[in-house]
Amino acid sequence: MRGIALDIGSSRTRAWAPGAGVFADVPSGPVRRGRVTDADTQLRLLRRLTAAAPGGDGHDTVMMLTHPVLAGREEREAVKRVVDGLGAVRVFAVDSARAAAAYAAPPGDGPLLVVDLGAQLTEVTLVVDGLVVDARLAEVDLDDLPESGSAPDSVAGTAADLVSDLWRRDRTGAVRGALRRGVLVTGGGALRLDVTGRLAHVLRARLRLANDPSTSVVRGAGLMLASALRHPTASPARI
Repeated sequence: MRGIALDIGSSRTRAWAPGAGVFADVPSGPVRRGRVTDADTQLRLLRRLTAAAPGGDGHDTVMMLTHPVLAGREEREAVKRVVDGLGAVRVFAVDSARAAAAYAAPPGDGPLLVVDLGAQLTEVTLVVDGLVVDARLAEVDLDDLPESGSAPDSVAGTAADLVSDLWRRDRTGAVRGALRRGVLVTGGGALRLDVTGRLAHVLRARLRLANDPSTSVVRGAGLMLASALRHPTASPARI
């Protein structure tokens, strides 16, 4: 039995397998703001990826699928219909923030703020003891930003506003503690020094950038998948 972790982003689709790591990083099919808009096209892409995955037979596969933290029922069902066409034995799901934390944050490190600067979504999530406590999302089009130039205040400002909203509603002090420990920044936007520099300035906080932040979500999902394969009775919830 083989395992595959999939991160279907608005811009890129990434796949991970035990022993191989990230074996695919390709443009996504029709995905808009984290939502699959053409199931048939996306299914054909995923079939090509799973066929290229190392080890085992395509119909003897356990999959770990990531999704935006605030993905609604409709979005999850759309992805489920796509993945069901792959004929996997089991499909598990994990939100992108917990996946990134599994890869880039030491366990037991206290409350964690995860800022995911994606191609078409900006997500801010408060994770405490491995669980999502609160989250905010904004449809910010990072794809439209210029490759160079002055710091894009709109993206950094939007992320900072989302953090501020979490702080205002937090009655436990977890957000303040997370800011003191440093904010974990993931997604392709984490590679933009103008974005991260401005964000650090606005938040007045240290940023923690994962190694290769654009793939931290799929790598974290891969670690969770590997754990699920070793301990199937403790696996995450199925999609």
